[in-house]
Amino acid sequence: MRFRRRCADGERARRGEGMRGWRYRRAVMVLREGGVVAYPTEAVYGIGCDPLDRAGVARVFAIKHRPPHKRCILIAADPRHLEPFVAAAAPEFREHAARYWPGPVTLVAPARDEAPAWLVAATGTVAVRVTDHPVAHDLCASFGGALVSTSANRSACPPVRDALRARAVFGDEIDWYVPGRVGGLTAPTRIIDIRDGRTVRG
Repeated sequence: MRFRRRCADGERARRGEGMRGWRYRRAVMVLREGGVVAYPTEAVYGIGCDPLDRAGVARVFAIKHRPPHKRCILIAADPRHLEPFVAAAAPEFREHAARYWPGPVTLVAPARDEAPAWLVAATGTVAVRVTDHPVAHDLCASFGGALVSTSANRSACPPVRDALRARAVFGDEIDWYVPGRVGGLTAPTRIIDIRDGRTVRG
């Protein structure tokens, strides 16, 4: 009886992994077609897309009613996924990355010259994070690169913290909702500007 129970538990676990894998595969398909997905992050539900897809980023801004002069955070599962966007050779960047990543700290760092203009702030910087949230991490890993990450809310409205509420707010404006629980943070992730060590948020 105990052996059969262990087998049944193992089969349920495999089915769960298969279901999660299918959801990630669907999300990746949507992202690669220029779509927009919603997914849980450390504190809130987020909205994201392929950061190299200018039309996709524009859609994220339109969905949020976000002013076009603002910029979004990029998240990744691996620091190497951020290499196309950030000038990572600076000692300050390496020191901060080693100290805080993976984890719920976003770093503002000088952008690479080749980084797309729609991702770079007027200060010549990008905001990036290697996340340790299990769903956001696995989504980035499945995609094989960084993703845009901005809170799931209309501009000036409170962000939502679950997929059901995100769907109620955005409906079909978002192409795919990745299920999962947000992390334990009660406020958005801390943001540190590596150029002077200043905490910008949090």
